[in-house]
Amino acid sequence: MPFPRFAPLLLTTLFTVGTVQADEVQVAVAANFTAPLQAIAADFEKDTGHKVVAAYGATGQFYTQIKNGAPFEVFLAADDSTPARLESEGDTVKGSRFTYAVGTLALWSAKDGYVDGQGQVLKGNAFQHLSIANPKAAPYGLAATQVLDKLGLAAQVKSKIVEGQNITQAYQFVSTGNAELGFVALSQVYKDGKVTGGSAWIVPAELHDPIKQDAVILGKGRNNPAAVALVDYLKGPKAAAIIQAYGYQR
Repeated sequence: MPFPRFAPLLLTTLFTVGTVQADEVQVAVAANFTAPLQAIAADFEKDTGHKVVAAYGATGQFYTQIKNGAPFEVFLAADDSTPARLESEGDTVKGSRFTYAVGTLALWSAKDGYVDGQGQVLKGNAFQHLSIANPKAAPYGLAATQVLDKLGLAAQVKSKIVEGQNITQAYQFVSTGNAELGFVALSQVYKDGKVTGGSAWIVPAELHDPIKQDAVILGKGRNNPAAVALVDYLKGPKAAAIIQAYGYQR
């Protein structure tokens, strides 16, 4: 029978098609979204065959890199204003921008019981160092300064503030004990409905501007099927479940 002679050719053809259809996408990701994106990327790669190549950092720094020609194809920002600015400047695929998550700010200490549920530890002012992300580059850092202003504590704690370049570094200052407490993204210390270590005050949303985090396909991703697929995947139920598990709203 002739069929067995053609079976290897058929298998080779299918493998080749599968390889052609699988692409990779270069993604710039706000540092606060590191853990969720890693989990989403693992599912995305299993479900689509496409590969995510991600860089994590401060939204403001990514803006500069994108304007200077960085090869990113999708941008997951920590705010909505930076993607909107890139859109107005013609650096994105028109109509691709959307809010993928709404972030929550937390005051956190690596020490159990150090931060009370109302954030009174700030008013007590018994700490030596308060970590925040650079408010000029990181939206979570800006939100932290807004909270301090709203509470009337900005002048009182000014000399105690240590700034991280991004929210990851702000978290690291606290986790290593270089700062007793700090303002971090809730997603960094929260999973499945609870704080994963230390103690935290989940900052009420009314104390700062909403942290709407927008995603957008950049100009370099215009013709990349993996870029379109990732943005679509972020809107789906699997991604939504992961995003919400880390304390974000949709």
